[in-house]
Amino acid sequence: MDKFLNFKKVNESETELYIYGDIRKKDWIDSWFGTGEDKTDAFSLKDALGAVDTPNLTVRINSYGGSVSEGLAIYGLLSDFKGYVKTIVDGFACSAASVIFMAGQERIVPENGLLMIHNAWSYAEGDSNVMKKMAEDLEKITQPSINIFTAKTGLPEETVKEMMDREEWITSKEAFELGFSTSQIKKDTAMQSLETDYVYNLVMKNKQKDKLIQDLQEKINQMLSSSVVTINANEITANLTNQVKEDAWTSFFNTKK
Repeated sequence: MDKFLNFKKVNESETELYIYGDIRKKDWIDSWFGTGEDKTDAFSLKDALGAVDTPNLTVRINSYGGSVSEGLAIYGLLSDFKGYVKTIVDGFACSAASVIFMAGQERIVPENGLLMIHNAWSYAEGDSNVMKKMAEDLEKITQPSINIFTAKTGLPEETVKEMMDREEWITSKEAFELGFSTSQIKKDTAMQSLETDYVYNLVMKNKQKDKLIQDLQEKINQMLSSSVVTINANEITANLTNQVKEDAWTSFFNTKK
């Protein structure tokens, strides 16, 4: 078994499965050159699952995702496991990996973990008919993931679709509140890479900025709707532009006192 798809029997009652790396099939190049160790596919997982002889299976995930079809197939295999399945995010569970995460009867996103959900995407070339067909196909390919998220979380389908449209990053707290996870625990002992820590901090900073912008917009709307205070929208925009510079070079070269 390769190091990115690894089963470890902890004791007579529990087996751990590590899904690290990309979720996709190995291709002929991998077969020829012996590469693709960082890929997890449903076919390899199927054979490995058949050898599990414990009643409990803990699936630990750290993956940016990959193929929709492989992710859905692995979700199905884990859902059909005869014992009890617990899924844990060791770092990231993004895209197809977030679907696999939902297979757990118990689902845990530690405070150092993140989920990311989004729509299926691809590329195409051709005339407008080809492009329209691709758009229609992608909506259908995305729908099974939407169905899984809505069934497991209890969220309205429209809410899930909006989150996927935004390519939503979901923190530990949000995952529990929204129903993606079933319980919360403190930071897991699993080590995170420097890259994972960096991206996690970047996501959290962006969420803080989004919250600040949202609060600012609400205050502006309240001021504009007030019958006591009359404010010119253009003046507000100008003031905000002076206070918050989106372009660092603009701020640097701004010589106004």
